[in-house]
Amino acid sequence: MFLENTKHKSQHSGWIEVIAGSMFSGKTEELLRRLKRATIAGQKVEVFKPQADKRYSERDVVSHDANQTRSTPVPSPWDILERANGCEVVGIDEAQFFAPELVEVCRRLADQGRRVVVAGLDMDFRGHPFGPMPQLMACAEYVTKVHAICIRCGALAHFSHRTLPNQELVMLGQTDTYEPLCRTCYNDAQRP
Repeated sequence: MFLENTKHKSQHSGWIEVIAGSMFSGKTEELLRRLKRATIAGQKVEVFKPQADKRYSERDVVSHDANQTRSTPVPSPWDILERANGCEVVGIDEAQFFAPELVEVCRRLADQGRRVVVAGLDMDFRGHPFGPMPQLMACAEYVTKVHAICIRCGALAHFSHRTLPNQELVMLGQTDTYEPLCRTCYNDAQRP
């Protein structure tokens, strides 16, 4: 039975948003756009990135278009949980480079009522799911898949093709190391 005079407490529920795609697809741009809007809305925002990512800056999250924001580089996902106290929105860039525990950290943050916005590569240069990204996409409330433009034919690019013979899974690079390719051009590039 509904009572008109009953006061309902509004509970703010947290959630996880994942922005995924290939290299040069605008993942970090979209992350920065969402975090800027949260800041404009007066929300307390904290941004984190893997300590190993020093391509453009040791400290800042920087997009390929040179947009940037201050971040905290951390060696472990657990450091994010410890340092996110007091914030309403947690941004995480280059999520594919974090250990699998990132999924549990994001769940805990969301369970604490925080909005968690994560950006990362969905696949590695071999076309395989990358790091904790598949699990993050599975448990996220919102998933945005962004695409680059194929450098060879102009179609939507879904793959990050490595242009160097190095077979290490993690190799930080830019346009001199990777190129975005569509499925057809990627498959052609993989043939000997």
